[in-house]
Amino acid sequence: MIDQLVKWDTDLFLFLNGIHNSFWDQIMFYISEKWVWIPLYILIIGVLIKLFKRNAIWVILTIIAVVGLNDFISVNLFKNVIMRLRPCHNPTLEGLVHIVNNHCGGQFGFYSSHASNHFGIATIVSLFLYKRINRYWIVGLFIWATIIAYSRIYLGVHYPGDVIAGALAGTLLAYGLFRLLLILKPDLA
Repeated sequence: MIDQLVKWDTDLFLFLNGIHNSFWDQIMFYISEKWVWIPLYILIIGVLIKLFKRNAIWVILTIIAVVGLNDFISVNLFKNVIMRLRPCHNPTLEGLVHIVNNHCGGQFGFYSSHASNHFGIATIVSLFLYKRINRYWIVGLFIWATIIAYSRIYLGVHYPGDVIAGALAGTLLAYGLFRLLLILKPDLA
């Protein structure tokens, strides 16, 4: 059963990674860069400060906790334990993986920290804002997280399973920290 899932994951990866061109190579490379999104992060923080006033610090600290814990968990409890090679490091896929700008990342890829962090951010921000802001912004956050997650497959650094697991892990962690914060600070609901 596991072998079949790995085969499907690899086949889907090769299909999705095989759909590329020089224009999208550069777009996806920049989409995947963290620093590109600094203006969006600043906008999110600004909106949170405007809406939550003094309580915004709790919301912002929770977002920081989501990202920090996602990074710690994905690297120390999954990547360095499961040790699944990234597609771009997998010798059985040599010559089949489209890599952009010769960037591959660390040796192991399960699960995607990019996906867990961005789905975690989208989830936690959405949970805090769903009663306070237009629903289209929330949909936009999840589209943003999905595009970043897809960029990891496009760039040849993650299998679809890495991205899906990362998205689920980030979403669940964000939801859990949101619920915990509401127990500690019920006035944030």
